[in-house]
Amino acid sequence: MMKQSLLFILLMLLFAGCSSRIGDNVTITIKGSDSMLQLTENLANEYMKQNPGISIYVNGGGTAAGIKSLINGDIDVCTASRNLKPEEAKSLAEYYRSVGFFYLIAKDALSIYVNPSNPVKYLSLENLRKIFEGKITNWSELGGKNQKIIPVIRNLNSGTHLYFKEHVLEADNYSNDAIVKPTTPEIIEYIEQNENAIGYGSMGYQGNIFRVRIEGIEPSEENARNDTYPITRYLHFFTTNVQRGAVKKFIDWVLSPEGQAVVKQSGFIPLWEIKK
Repeated sequence: MMKQSLLFILLMLLFAGCSSRIGDNVTITIKGSDSMLQLTENLANEYMKQNPGISIYVNGGGTAAGIKSLINGDIDVCTASRNLKPEEAKSLAEYYRSVGFFYLIAKDALSIYVNPSNPVKYLSLENLRKIFEGKITNWSELGGKNQKIIPVIRNLNSGTHLYFKEHVLEADNYSNDAIVKPTTPEIIEYIEQNENAIGYGSMGYQGNIFRVRIEGIEPSEENARNDTYPITRYLHFFTTNVQRGAVKKFIDWVLSPEGQAVVKQSGFIPLWEIKK
């Protein structure tokens, strides 16, 4: 009887040890903004490199899709390139008795892309708005070639789509002739291949494109940091409640000098100046 009890105790200790090791590997799930996808992947990869027991899964799909997943309880963190809509905040309040928590993690100078061969290098905010509303349709109206302008925009799931509509179009509708692309890299690829196209996206994305100066101001880190560039925005993490444990540690690291250095390396603007 004593041998059986001893064997039972040893098995329990072995099982407990295994459970402890399995529990050491923590998973964090993140979903949302395609504009922030590259940035969030870079942050996650660097954090996992420093913390081998953490697995972080990052997906895009757009800010709207990320917020929906957050409300449904499918993810830990939603990445967002815009603020919550009133109906989204209401849904969070109904599910969690809270409108959630948001963390500012970076700044972004929303850039206007054109093909490098396009001679139009400067635009006013008014003319930019008219282009995407379909009220200016030929580059010759702006001192360019006698060619039809092809606006390229993000889809409805995109936080950038809504941000641009609210802050540049002043809530007016996009032109019906606009070409819709699901991601920023696809907008860039289209503009690279089409001399008369114009689109928008985060400053962190690269390609064979030219970033137009808006009101004579280029979308640089300095101009975004001091809010001189007229289309500057914050990028967010949303959660359903105050975070503890692994998720909090990750967010704290993102906001630390180490995490903000990754923000800068990714082509975005850290919340404060990072020494080189």
